[in-house]
Amino acid sequence: MQKDMHYYGTYVMARAAGITQDRAQVIASASQFVDDNAAKKSVEFKDGGALHSRPTAHHAIHIKNIDKEDQRLVWVPFHFLPGNEGTGLTERLICRKNSSIAIAMKNNHLTKFEEEFGDELMGIAAHVYADTFSHYGFSGISSRWNKIENDSIEFDKDRHARKTIDYIEKRQAEFKAKYAEESGIMENIISWFAETFSGALGHGAACTFPDRPFLRWRFIYEESEQASGWRNNSETFLEACEKLHEMFCQYAKLKSGVTDRTAIDFSTIRENIDAILKYEGSEKERTQKWIEAVNEENILGSGEILPEYLGPKWLTQKADMDGNSDSIDAREMPIYQFYQAASYHRHFVLRNLLPENGLIVA
Repeated sequence: MQKDMHYYGTYVMARAAGITQDRAQVIASASQFVDDNAAKKSVEFKDGGALHSRPTAHHAIHIKNIDKEDQRLVWVPFHFLPGNEGTGLTERLICRKNSSIAIAMKNNHLTKFEEEFGDELMGIAAHVYADTFSHYGFSGISSRWNKIENDSIEFDKDRHARKTIDYIEKRQAEFKAKYAEESGIMENIISWFAETFSGALGHGAACTFPDRPFLRWRFIYEESEQASGWRNNSETFLEACEKLHEMFCQYAKLKSGVTDRTAIDFSTIRENIDAILKYEGSEKERTQKWIEAVNEENILGSGEILPEYLGPKWLTQKADMDGNSDSIDAREMPIYQFYQAASYHRHFVLRNLLPENGLIVA
C-alpha cells in the first residue's frame, strides 16, 4: 500500500472509530512512517547518550549499501508478515491476508495500550496488518515462490480505462529503465526497488500493482503450486479498511481518554470508502479523494479535516537531537516513541510470535 492508504485511509479509520484528531494523526503518521523510516543514522548526545535506530524500510538510493539481513529484519516483520501456510519454511513465509499470525500480532499490540508508545505501536500494527491485504501471495525474503512468469501480468480491460492501463505500463517501463543498472550489480535481491528485476523478493515481479487500490489484475506464478487468478485490489483494500476500523474500535474501548466522539458504524461509510478505493488515479489524486470525502462531510461528518502527516517533523526532531546535551529529553519526542514501538514490534514478531508458530527467521 502507499501513502493514500497508510496515512490518509488509516487516519479516517481511526477517526471513524472515535479516536481524537490528535491521536489519530499520530497513529496514521506512525503507519506511514514505517515506509519513510529508511535511514540508519544514529544520534549522539553530548552527555554520552545515543540513539541507534534500525530502519523499517529502504529506498532506491540505498541499494548498494543495504545489509542482506534486512530482508529478515525489515521486510518480514514490517511489510510481509508470514502467513504460516504450507509445508516448507519458504512457503510458510508467504504473506497471507488477515492470517492467524497477523491477528495474533494485532491482539498482542492491543494489550500494550498503556505503554507511552501505545499510539505509535497501533500505527505500526495498522501498517503491517493492512499490508497483509495487499502483499498476500508474496514473501519478504528472496524466494522462488515470489517469481511470476514473464509477460503474464494482465489488467481487466473491461473495468479499467485505456488511459489507466497506459499510465501504469508507462510507469512500469520507467521504473525498470531507471533502476536496471543499480539492480544488476546485486548478487542477491536485497531491496524493494530491486525486486522488479528478479522477482525474488516481495512483490517485485509485480512492481507496485498490489499497492494500487483500484486495480483488478492477474498473473501466473512460476511455481505451479501457487494459485494464480484475478486479484481485485479494491475488494481486499475495503476488507483492510474494515479490519483497521475494528482494531481501532477495540483500542478505543481499552484505552481511556482517547476518544471524543461515538464510533461510526463501518456499514454506514462502506459505500463511500469503496468509491474512494475504486478511483483510478495516481497516489496524489487518490489522496485528494480522501481529503475531499472528509471536507465534504461524506465520511466523518461535519467539522472534520484531514491533518498533515507528521513524518517530516519527526525527521527534523531527530536531526535536531543530534549534538544536544541532555539525552533524557529525547524520551519526550514523538520520534523516540516511534522507535520504541518499532523496536518492540520487531523483537516481538521475530523473537516471540514467529518462533511460537515454528518460524525461525532471524
